[in-house]
Amino acid sequence: MPELSRQTTTRPELARDLGVSHAAAVVVGTIIGSGIFLVPAEMMQAVGSAKLVYLAWLVGGLLSFFGALTYAELGAMKPQAGGEYVYVRDAYGPLAGFLYAWTWFVIAKPASVATVATGLVRILGTFSIFSFFSDKAISAPFTITWGQLVAIAAAILISYLNYIGVKKAGEFQLLFTLLKVAIILGIVAVCFSGAGSATGRGWANFAGTFSGAKGGIAGFMAALVAALWAYDGWNDLNMVAGEVKQPERNIPIALIAGVATVGILYVLMNAAVQYVLPADVIARSPRPASDAVALIMGRTGASIVSLGMAISMLVTLNGTIMSGARVPFAVARDGYFFSALAEVHPRFHTPSVAIVLQALMSIALLLLGANFRQLFSLAIFAEWLFYMIAGSTIFIFRWRIPNAPRPYRMFGYPVVPAVFIAVAGVLLYYTFRGDWPNSFCGLLVILAGVPVFAWFRRQRRARVSS
Repeated sequence: MPELSRQTTTRPELARDLGVSHAAAVVVGTIIGSGIFLVPAEMMQAVGSAKLVYLAWLVGGLLSFFGALTYAELGAMKPQAGGEYVYVRDAYGPLAGFLYAWTWFVIAKPASVATVATGLVRILGTFSIFSFFSDKAISAPFTITWGQLVAIAAAILISYLNYIGVKKAGEFQLLFTLLKVAIILGIVAVCFSGAGSATGRGWANFAGTFSGAKGGIAGFMAALVAALWAYDGWNDLNMVAGEVKQPERNIPIALIAGVATVGILYVLMNAAVQYVLPADVIARSPRPASDAVALIMGRTGASIVSLGMAISMLVTLNGTIMSGARVPFAVARDGYFFSALAEVHPRFHTPSVAIVLQALMSIALLLLGANFRQLFSLAIFAEWLFYMIAGSTIFIFRWRIPNAPRPYRMFGYPVVPAVFIAVAGVLLYYTFRGDWPNSFCGLLVILAGVPVFAWFRRQRRARVSS
């Protein structure tokens, strides 16, 4: 009977409810998480110089911008749900597309949701009112803390918001992204207005060094990886391209303007921290931004930074959940995954089953506690591998279908995408060399999708022939 119903009624589709402001908020809000507040210390430990830290931020921003330009053409040309999956599938075939989707569905996105939700709880835990987060809430059959329950609640709440409509999720993203940007600009203003009397150093800090840094090319690459991690997430908009209004116009605008905005905010934030704190203090600080504001405003300033970090994580969580569910949805629509994941809610016009399953997988990781971080580290190498592969598809499409409609033709072709791909290859090399056990396991996870794809392909052929 359900099969008959699907044949006699119009199949519900995703709704194009995200305007250009929502799309830009997806880019900006998803990128800016906790990274800008935390990684300056890691970068200073890597290069040991305020100037080199700045160079790493600028290079990381430029590379992310090159990636955004590449994805702008791809997204405008193929504005379908699934983003990178669609590009890899159309350029290299269904197996390559499935392996991308498999990696994202099994590890990358659920672990990202779990990581962001856990980060949100840790930030909230710095407030005395939430100090009980580390206490046990459940002791049997295994220990679960109140913090884990709050992280699970956050994942469920944001998943529900995305379940009941992409427009509601987009409006949430826009509102809290604006609030996030306002807090960052406020932190920058406080640092530059009060640092002179608080520290007596100011611009002299930009000439400072940290003697214990790793240094050399390896050190700079480590700083660049940290910067790129802070910039990560600019590709998420393309995954919800099927729900963007006038995608041929709005996707390029949102990607280019969004990444440029983030780059400006990051440079300002890093300058503000360095204006207040000397290089050696930044290198030894677990929370440089918080320490910088606290030096000027005391505990109130540190609390403001913590609030900004919490809002940042919440908005990132929304963007991650929104984008992640569209990949398994797109694969299922092609017949290479469980058919239920291809369902669109008849009332809310969202990939409801995919959202629910993604939430359940994230909750399972959150129940594991700290152990899920090992899974996330496995995906780092795989993520950059697929960034490189997805970026390379622009050359395939330009060669294979040169006359296809391209509402946006990227600036700087072929140099810009070639540089992006080449640098991604270099980063893959350093990532593999620096953490080869997890990188190798990440490759094994990708390859494990081959027999899974073969099974679904047989099922698909059986359905078509019957």
